[in-house]
Amino acid sequence: MVQSGRMTAAKRAPQPGAEDLTEHLRDRWSVSVFDQEHELADSEIRLLLEAARWAPSAGNSQPWSFLVLPRGSAGHETFASHLSRGNSGWVPRASAVFVAIAQVGVGPDGDGLTYSDYAYYDLGQAAAHLTVQAASLGLSSHQFAGFDHDAVAAAFGVPDWWRVMIGIAVGRHGDPAQVDPRDAEREERDRVRRPLEETAFTDKWGTPWS
Repeated sequence: MVQSGRMTAAKRAPQPGAEDLTEHLRDRWSVSVFDQEHELADSEIRLLLEAARWAPSAGNSQPWSFLVLPRGSAGHETFASHLSRGNSGWVPRASAVFVAIAQVGVGPDGDGLTYSDYAYYDLGQAAAHLTVQAASLGLSSHQFAGFDHDAVAAAFGVPDWWRVMIGIAVGRHGDPAQVDPRDAEREERDRVRRPLEETAFTDKWGTPWS
């Protein structure tokens, strides 16, 4: 689909309860079929990283870093070699992978985190901002954890006081007919969420808010 000269991400029908959300949240889903010919411009990569950079964090500690691995780069090839079997088919087709890493300890120069208890939470917000910005660019994304975290940390020289968390595959949605049926099937699975009554409480734990 083309809109205002820009390719837009594939869309699925809004899921029950999500109909009134803002567009980029309402239409979000984890794409597993990427166009392996599509490339991200450096300006787009920078914009995605800026979205993450401007995410809120405790005390403005910003306890996050990203490995930026465009498809075709040496880093991308290294990372792909450590993917789990289930992810090794679809992840490499994405235009780029961003590996999200949280600072969880004090470095040798004393660079510690006053708010380290919130590092994972803050990294999650930065990652979410990146994916929403991707959607605004007409791109699709899929966050995943299926890779050898220790091997990736070693291969890229990630310091011990940082922890490799997840990968974010970003690119343009591709044609399901051109990929392995098992990867295409991922996109046909129903998107489900627990009802709010099981997650939003009031007065006392377990008492539904509504």
